[in-house]
Amino acid sequence: MPLQQIVYHLMRVFLKTEGLTESADKSGSGTLSNYHIKTLMLWACELKPRSWWTDNFSFTAICADLLHILSQWLYQGYCPHYCITGCNLFDHCDRANQIVAAERLSNINQGQLIKWFLGSYLQKCCQQCPLSVLRLFDDISTTEKLWTATFAVVRRRRSDVPLDSWDGFELAALLVSVYISGWSVTVRSYFVRMKEMTKLDSRLRDYFISFVCLHVARKISIEGSSKWMKFLAVLCGDLGCNISLLETKKTLELVDFLQKSAVEHLTTFRQLEARDFGSVATFVTTDFEAIYAYKRIDYHHCLQLSAQNVRTLLLADKWLVALCLKFPEFIQLLDDGIV
Repeated sequence: MPLQQIVYHLMRVFLKTEGLTESADKSGSGTLSNYHIKTLMLWACELKPRSWWTDNFSFTAICADLLHILSQWLYQGYCPHYCITGCNLFDHCDRANQIVAAERLSNINQGQLIKWFLGSYLQKCCQQCPLSVLRLFDDISTTEKLWTATFAVVRRRRSDVPLDSWDGFELAALLVSVYISGWSVTVRSYFVRMKEMTKLDSRLRDYFISFVCLHVARKISIEGSSKWMKFLAVLCGDLGCNISLLETKKTLELVDFLQKSAVEHLTTFRQLEARDFGSVATFVTTDFEAIYAYKRIDYHHCLQLSAQNVRTLLLADKWLVALCLKFPEFIQLLDDGIV
């Protein structure tokens, strides 16, 4: 499981436990939501260097630092929307509650988080674990023993509880976008990340492939295809095509092929979302296909898909859009006039 996803989950549970989200009877409640935490994570993933996440690694230290950033936002009364420039997510929040929540968060330190993690969070996680796992916590006098006990709980919970939370699934997809768009990919990292996606949740595989296709298409359109042919040879296996067919294509033809392949995988990804999270919200499965049809001047097909999508969403009690078009990889799918 990616480090950022674990940190997001821990902060979300901690803030709920502390009564700073979702509880109506405590001072400062109602000020924060899971969307604020998700926004904080997305900005941290974009702005913090890789070394910040990996050097002197500690879940609780990272959580404490991020909660202090959230505290500063609350003091300032400004939470910048990740996708919409100039949008303040604290615009409609009570100012007095913001100050109360900011003071509480500013006083949180790593020691308090460790105490909460051991005394509250892990204790609840252990309740459904077998006795052999519980006995590991009889002696956690050293870091190594604590790690062994904690990892046993995580391993047990992951085997029992699949990644079926919409929040976690949406965040994982966005983190894939941030990682690839920010740090690019190599042959080695592609194999490593693909293995991680498969182990974390196989449903993310189509999204990962689609975003890689869009990323490589964008790079080829800027840098040319020669330096990316080795990578394309690896990618061909997952796209179900032969590298010899791609070697004969010109740059624009390669870009078009990769964009078309990405849209196919994004559509499959949307279908999986609709299948598994249809109880959470209403999904349309052809939004990317409609965007791409418009770019290719297939206006009739675009209109058919768009009309169908609008009818679907008009009848929905609740609908969610998981992915934003802020990333340059997605922007290339849009018609130049729309861009």
